[in-house]
Amino acid sequence: MLLQEALRSGQFAITAEVTPPRGGDAARALGVAASLKGLVHAINVTDGSRAVMRMSSLAVCKLLLEAGIEPVWQLTCRDRNRIALQADLLGAHALGIRNLLCLTGDPVRAGDQPSARPVNELEAVRLLELVSAFNRGEDPVKDTLPDGPTALFAGTAADPQSRSWSGLKRRLERKQAAGARFIQTQMVMDTGALERFCDQIARPFGLPVLAGVFLLKSARNAAFINRVVPGASIPQDVIDRLQGASDPAAEGIAIAAEQVRAYRTIAQGVHLMAIKAEERIPAILQAAGLPPLIEPAVVR
Repeated sequence: MLLQEALRSGQFAITAEVTPPRGGDAARALGVAASLKGLVHAINVTDGSRAVMRMSSLAVCKLLLEAGIEPVWQLTCRDRNRIALQADLLGAHALGIRNLLCLTGDPVRAGDQPSARPVNELEAVRLLELVSAFNRGEDPVKDTLPDGPTALFAGTAADPQSRSWSGLKRRLERKQAAGARFIQTQMVMDTGALERFCDQIARPFGLPVLAGVFLLKSARNAAFINRVVPGASIPQDVIDRLQGASDPAAEGIAIAAEQVRAYRTIAQGVHLMAIKAEERIPAILQAAGLPPLIEPAVVR
């Protein structure tokens, strides 16, 4: 698996994010992913992000595998009880999906069906514990799994710009103890905050960090994100830069590329998010000076 090998060997790892369709045709998501093949180590597939109805992330991950593209399956606890989570984890393993990002999930009230009933029996830490138990071959009821342990590679999310530094450290410590193997951060605009997070929290816990880089499309887009996305903190000088640009789309690409270059010396990788503009990700990587990937040699 490309992502696991990159993180294990200390390579600079690159992931990008696609959103499943709001419908039964995954052609666009697959097309976006295909355009990134050979440029990123793996493609994240979001799971009910912002509590909005989308195609199953597990289904899209399987379609990516069939297309020869390595997925990172995002799995949230909001809509599933423990039995459903257990079933999906075992099913994902049977389908050949190995990379997993364990998330609690956005609250239902954030979405377009606020009267839906959330489950939230588990949260990210307990989901990581469940994954680790399966990887040890443990059955939650009958001692051991009859066909042996799973081999799921579980990661977690974190916000380096969290206002509660001590709370962030305590929660990440719990996630590491529960079995997290890597971190993908939320959008981070403060290089100093990212450096402090990597040096003082992530590295002491032995967790490689993929820093979140978000493609901004315009000043209006940036202001909207600051207003509606919890924890978002896009600096005013970045918004002013987009406002004054003759081509805001190109300026957004330039800003994202600058972040990628800066984060190369701080984190072990980047996670690129370009909602509804994923086709611009290759331009970001090119502007950042990142060449196409060379697949690691297989050790036999």
